[in-house]
Amino acid sequence: MPSTTTSSTTSRRSATRRTTPARAKSPDAVSLLRADHKLVSELFEQFEKSRSTAKKQQLVAQICLELTVHAQVEEEIFYPEVQAALKDKTLVPEARVEHQSIKNLIAAVDGVEPGGEDYDAKVKVMSEWVKHHVKEEQNEMFPKAKKAGLDMAELGGRILQRKQELMAQEQAKH
Repeated sequence: MPSTTTSSTTSRRSATRRTTPARAKSPDAVSLLRADHKLVSELFEQFEKSRSTAKKQQLVAQICLELTVHAQVEEEIFYPEVQAALKDKTLVPEARVEHQSIKNLIAAVDGVEPGGEDYDAKVKVMSEWVKHHVKEEQNEMFPKAKKAGLDMAELGGRILQRKQELMAQEQAKH
């Protein structure tokens, strides 16, 4: 009997030891931003399939929250670093303008009761703009940022911390 307890305690300890370093290390900036892109894409897909007004409203609320926080961390942390490192005069300004267009659509649907063709159309257009924006970031901006030698781990830590703060603030509002 004692050997079972010992082996179970030992395996718990070694499992903890193995996972602790992974938890302590933040994901790099590009991995975090790509994960956000993937999550929002999945939420848009769920919206497209949904027929329930309540489910659509819940999905749009989550999409709006995710996009609002994502855009803010990019604008506050990622974009300034990329712009400085690349001495960029086109990629980042274009990305900011795309963010503003998406924010305008967020304002048009966030907290609004789903209904009518215009509501679904606004969400659909938002989805298309987000897809376009994501494609440009992932195919152009991220590779150039990596090549520029930015410290993606350090940026990831800052983005993760700020994202957690913003999520807490946004959720406190609702």
